[in-house]
Amino acid sequence: MTLGIAVIGTGRMGADHVRRIDSVIGGARVAAVADLDLERAGAAAAGIEGCGVHTDPAAAMAAPGVDAVLIASSGPAHEAALLEAFARGLPVLCEKPLTPDPAGTLRVMEAERRLGRRLVTVGFMRRYDAEYQRLRLTLDQGELGRPLMLHCRHRNAKSPSFFTTEMLIRDSVVHEADATRWLLGQEITAVQVLRPRSTSYAPQGLGDPQLVLFETSGGVVVDVEIFVNCGFGYEVRCEAVCERGTASIGESGGLVTRAAGRAAHGIPQDFTIRFAGAYDREVQAWVDATRRGCVEGASTWDGYAAALVCEAGVRAQESGGRIEVELPERPSLYA
Repeated sequence: MTLGIAVIGTGRMGADHVRRIDSVIGGARVAAVADLDLERAGAAAAGIEGCGVHTDPAAAMAAPGVDAVLIASSGPAHEAALLEAFARGLPVLCEKPLTPDPAGTLRVMEAERRLGRRLVTVGFMRRYDAEYQRLRLTLDQGELGRPLMLHCRHRNAKSPSFFTTEMLIRDSVVHEADATRWLLGQEITAVQVLRPRSTSYAPQGLGDPQLVLFETSGGVVVDVEIFVNCGFGYEVRCEAVCERGTASIGESGGLVTRAAGRAAHGIPQDFTIRFAGAYDREVQAWVDATRRGCVEGASTWDGYAAALVCEAGVRAQESGGRIEVELPERPSLYA
């Protein structure tokens, strides 16, 4: 069976997923797209036979041949689309953040629990990145001893004009929140944010860069440099410092050129380049699992845990203090 997918949101991420489903992965087709901008939705669906074009997510989900939903719209629109998918019993791959705040994520989680089964996979694509997977395997094998610290860097060449200081946490550091939990198998218990002076290249009012500190339930300390106007490219790195050694990812720039007495390597300019392979593997894994009748990958609970960490991070931004993360007991559905 070829899985018919409705893609909700055809901006940069959504359009890239439409391309990916149509021409990169197997076992699926784009059956419908939806975007408030009808022209943009039409452009994303151009040349895809039998793909319906809509402005209403519900209409796209109700289109003939739709078996599952990929949500790539803006964060504030996720909750309504998720609940609509639940009402129709459709499996969902939802881009992060699941919702912009823990209250919305909790409502989604409670709605999914009332169904009595998982429908949602959250799009934390770093779990599918080859380097992150090797790092996790290295830590799990234990040859380096227990992890003591993680040093993370998350840099963008330039932030969008609408980017806010709060979004540094909710839209960017959310990746490190999930990656920390996934790499270590530990929960984040407290957050602090240190704020150096802002770069002169940041838009007015944006406090960029920042240093975010996580404490985990296993005693690991994690520092995250978030810098979204670094100017030179998109760079994500992580170094695990363990008892008997270290392991690093994100150091290689791929192709190295040597000429005129200099060696140089390229730096990706955005996330769609750096994590292209991860997105391909993520969507393929979701399609394969859905066709088997399974739901795998990051769950609504993982989305909720990350949202609580981000909420604490935003409070830490505002207060300058150490904010504890109040994580409830994990529901049995997500055990």
